[in-house]
Amino acid sequence: MNNLSFSNLLRRPEAGAFLGLVGVLVFFVVFGSTKFLEPAGAASWLNVAANLGIIALPIGLLMIAGDLDISIGAMIPAGSMTVAVLSGYYDLPIWVGMLGALAFGLIVGLVNGYLVVHTAVPSLIVTLGTLFAVQGLMLGTSVLVTGTTSVALTADPWAKFLFGQFLAGSFQVIILWWVAITAIFIFFIHFSPYGNWIFAMGGDKVSARNAGIPTTRLTMVLFVLSAMSASFVGMCQAILFNSAQVSGGMTFIFNSIISVVVGGVLLTGGFGSVIGIFFGTITFAVVNQGIYFTTFDRNWSSLIIGVMLLVAVLMNNTFRQMALTYSPKKKK
Repeated sequence: MNNLSFSNLLRRPEAGAFLGLVGVLVFFVVFGSTKFLEPAGAASWLNVAANLGIIALPIGLLMIAGDLDISIGAMIPAGSMTVAVLSGYYDLPIWVGMLGALAFGLIVGLVNGYLVVHTAVPSLIVTLGTLFAVQGLMLGTSVLVTGTTSVALTADPWAKFLFGQFLAGSFQVIILWWVAITAIFIFFIHFSPYGNWIFAMGGDKVSARNAGIPTTRLTMVLFVLSAMSASFVGMCQAILFNSAQVSGGMTFIFNSIISVVVGGVLLTGGFGSVIGIFFGTITFAVVNQGIYFTTFDRNWSSLIIGVMLLVAVLMNNTFRQMALTYSPKKKK
């Protein structure tokens, strides 16, 4: 019973994220309208949250482990262009294009992971390099092969059904993928040894390695998950909108980091939760789309997001200190 007390719940990494989500929901209902929570309104921010959330999950795990991947900004259009070129321009079966998109994400993730673990270069610099490299590769290849930077794609009905349809007319099917992937991440991070290993790496990689944790292999896996998740989102977008473009995806870099930080993950690593990242992603999406349901000028949204980020960081640091300084009372 003690473990379920309110004070104990506040010490959890996702506590700040949940309170922040409740706060912004109340804010936009009060200053906007209840239409914000109706199906059509909810779809506007859930669609944003799903596309962002699939990418934010592995980014959050990388940050917990003490690393960062910003190459996702190029991997989203890379995933879109790969499936569009293979299955749209060359008219190969859609499953070939999809496998090609995921395989490209796998390769980039392996390159990122290899460079991070086998060199002394920080992950931020490594992935900054691959960000521009992938951007240049996609632009050059697209123009060389197709003569344009935009490629049309018509997916098979089964692919459209699984990855690119609208449910109830407004909700993207990727929302279901987001929920399923979140559930899988919750299991592996919070109910298996892998989660403890990742948290240990964020605390001290050298000590984690000395303790027998396969830090090299785990780092490689995390970078592969990050790149493949971004490529998967790009693939789904191409199937949904029947086209792909070389540009786009850069906003996902900062948006995913904001979502993760709002979700309770510390930039210093070693602290956070999958549930918190899930809440943080929804919170960001609500703020991003909620402004349209109010009478506020759209230009104020950046201010709101900035203030939200600062408040989230302060709240997360407070809850972390509560968790670190907490000592249960001894029973008499």
